[in-house]
Amino acid sequence: MADALARLQDALGERVDTHAASLEEARADRSGFRSDGPPLAVVHAESVADVQTVLRIAHETRTPVVTRGAGTGLAGAANAGPGEIALSVRRMTRILEISPNDLLAVVEPGILNDDLGAALAPHGLWWAPDPASRAISTVGGNIATGAGGLLCAKYGVVRDAVLGLDVVLADGRLIRTGHRSVKGVTGYDLTSLLIGSEGTLGVVVGATLKLRRLVPGDVCTLSAFFPSVRAAARASAAVTAAGAQPAIMELLDAAAVAAISALLRVAEAAPGSAQLTIQTDGPGARAEAEAIARVLRDAGGEVAMTDDADEGERLLAFRRAMHPAMAALGTSLIEDVSVPRSRLPEMFDEIARVEREHGVVVPTVAHAGDGNLHPNFVFDGDEVPAHVWAAADDLFRSALRLGGTLTGEHGVGLLKRRWLADELGDDQWRLQRDIARVFDPRGILNPGKVFAP
Repeated sequence: MADALARLQDALGERVDTHAASLEEARADRSGFRSDGPPLAVVHAESVADVQTVLRIAHETRTPVVTRGAGTGLAGAANAGPGEIALSVRRMTRILEISPNDLLAVVEPGILNDDLGAALAPHGLWWAPDPASRAISTVGGNIATGAGGLLCAKYGVVRDAVLGLDVVLADGRLIRTGHRSVKGVTGYDLTSLLIGSEGTLGVVVGATLKLRRLVPGDVCTLSAFFPSVRAAARASAAVTAAGAQPAIMELLDAAAVAAISALLRVAEAAPGSAQLTIQTDGPGARAEAEAIARVLRDAGGEVAMTDDADEGERLLAFRRAMHPAMAALGTSLIEDVSVPRSRLPEMFDEIARVEREHGVVVPTVAHAGDGNLHPNFVFDGDEVPAHVWAAADDLFRSALRLGGTLTGEHGVGLLKRRWLADELGDDQWRLQRDIARVFDPRGILNPGKVFAP
């Protein structure tokens, strides 16, 4: 370790940070998990060459490397520990190209999602991925975790919005995957493989992004309350079954509605009420919203609709207050399971069963348009209690029984690795580990994450 640190300092100077506060910050993300101790150093890379230097030294000295962006992850994937180099790409924020004609941009990984959006807007363009953390999360982090967000039911997730990647491999070599053209099927799709790989296959140092044009048109927002979360989930499934494709369809259960109402100091809905917030956009937004409103009313919802932009944002602000509302209640283990959209009602039944049988309260928000749920286990203190883990285990297995997955957008990291083989099966689990060894034969990239030791 001393040799690795000395070589890093000699090659990169003050970009190698050993201040106690920096090392402490690198131990954690927003999941509530912390590593067992501080890393060897934090390296603030400012260029592709810096990243290559770090990985060459790490490879030669067999020193583990954990890549970090803004540290907003929710699975412990970017937590660096003793003997590890925390490789921060947060200073790599340049937009290298914006091409309106080709509908693409080339960016470095450290740029914030919101800052990219602000730079694209004057060109009449936008990048569709819309994670709840978009104001504070980096594009590189979005790519590393395969992020989703509120708009993904209509506009897709990160995997649908990346054409190619520049990646530094474990030994310092630079490769470019993908293409600038809309189509391209030459060889294996390494771009898709790298997206969501959580820093275990390489370090993303550049991305060629697929953009969309900002299309003029109305935006309509609907808010509907239902007497139970199951009724709201059935209504969301009915919207999908009717052929509608809203840009946003978010579901809050009764516990979430109550917590947000208390935080924002607004009048609470009737006890037990769940809420659907839906937004349509584009030239047919009003007609689509009116059709959705009919479906919601037929399903027993009390519906309010507006085409006023400010009022629409106010309605969405209620949903976006979920995380601060949970923080006001205590420490949260924010989970991330997905099920087929038609099975959302059953998954909420399972959450209610887990609450009863394990004596926990699990406020839940769902991206109802794609079946992705975020149950929140709220507790006191810094360590997740054993009974909460038992309840989470039960919930994960319920999602798998319903044909779902352990994680829709947060990733596996440290948090979910013990359940990975349960979802993949032994053969696929081993195959994925073998793929990781091809990219990283010395096992220095984010060791212990995703795959259990």
